[in-house]
Amino acid sequence: MGNKYEEMYKSKLRTMDEAAAKIRDGEQICCALGGGQPFGMFEAIGNRVKAGKLIKPSVFAGNVVVPTSLNDPDITDKIDFDTPFVGPYTRAQTQAGYFTYSPIKLSDMDAISLQKLRTGDVYILRVSPMDQHGFFSTGINVDYGWGQAKANPERRLFILEVNSYMPRTNGTNHVHVSEVDILVEHHVPLPYIPDIPLTDVEIRIGENIAEMVPDEATIQLGIGGIPNAVGRALMNKRDLGVHTEMITESMLDLYEAGVITSSKKTFMPYKWVAAFAWGTQRLYDFLHENPLIEMHTCGIVNDPFLIAKNDKMISVNSTMQIDLAGQCASEAVGPVQFSGVGGQADFVMGAWLSKGGKSFIALPSTYEDKNGQPRSKIVPSLDYGSFVSTPRADAHWVVTEYGAVLIKGQNIKTRVESLISIAHPDFRDELRFGAKKLGFI
Repeated sequence: MGNKYEEMYKSKLRTMDEAAAKIRDGEQICCALGGGQPFGMFEAIGNRVKAGKLIKPSVFAGNVVVPTSLNDPDITDKIDFDTPFVGPYTRAQTQAGYFTYSPIKLSDMDAISLQKLRTGDVYILRVSPMDQHGFFSTGINVDYGWGQAKANPERRLFILEVNSYMPRTNGTNHVHVSEVDILVEHHVPLPYIPDIPLTDVEIRIGENIAEMVPDEATIQLGIGGIPNAVGRALMNKRDLGVHTEMITESMLDLYEAGVITSSKKTFMPYKWVAAFAWGTQRLYDFLHENPLIEMHTCGIVNDPFLIAKNDKMISVNSTMQIDLAGQCASEAVGPVQFSGVGGQADFVMGAWLSKGGKSFIALPSTYEDKNGQPRSKIVPSLDYGSFVSTPRADAHWVVTEYGAVLIKGQNIKTRVESLISIAHPDFRDELRFGAKKLGFI
């Protein structure tokens, strides 16, 4: 049987240039998030566009983290790029209006695909090598890419980019060789997050959150310094579990310290449930063929009702700005898109519905503007044109380096006083003046 699948593999194997040549002018190309993207194929597709051999393809891909010819400024006007999460190599073009952004909750992506609200002509996924049964694993990235491809069997082309560096993981994340039209090989190390030292502010925020995390909680941590600081501050907890959009390096630290056991989880006990992972090679090695790990689509992992099946669900996310009513602008300040909707709203709601659950929106109290002047991230009103990522009625706990306050279910006056109490002292009088001007107090 193994020989049968090996012959099938060989019959579908092409060079990346040959595969890119099969894509037609104007076709919609759908890809996954971040580390699940086919960077070799991106290079080949971009080169064809540069050479005038492919006219105006449309690419749907979130959080592009590796530069390729597809992101070359010389072809910005020669492709239609659409992203559900703005990344470092699409941010400038999106903010300038060349690329566009789709505001979609990650929990909705499976349903949007199944209802044919978004369809594509070509689907390309990055996968681990084929096993003896003919299956490839999407490894560290199931996210929405696998669900999109599976929901659209009428697609014209299904291409897999096989990478020997991609870990093989378990869950609803496999593709059989018989389903695939073209295979290409591109064996390069996966993108990783550099180890950036935590700031004193991030450490204090992490400690403020950790104080309210009970033993036997199930955790979701986002990306960046604050979630990493929370992970570090949880080292004295017991029997934590994992149900998270993204598996982080800090979770591996907690596991190796004996803090994460997942033995007390009330939904899928003993399993880490996630949609994607991002860290270092150490983390990717841990994930490879590890029976603890269950990787599923965001339609499963980010479903608030499934999240809520975990008692004591703890969700930690960050925001860029919050107003005195509790509205959180987490993806943009003003109309300038910085990241994306992602799964913040999903986990805020899921943690709230969980028995004993809490969601935390965390942020440093200040930032420096382009002139190097400190500004408050807590403001009377969001900057004009800002998009609300977490509505004021849904925000639960808000945390800065000055403490944590409960705003869920509270009236405006209480919210104002609570949020001012955790603002930077230099801005508290100004915030109180602004609240009075708005008629909040």
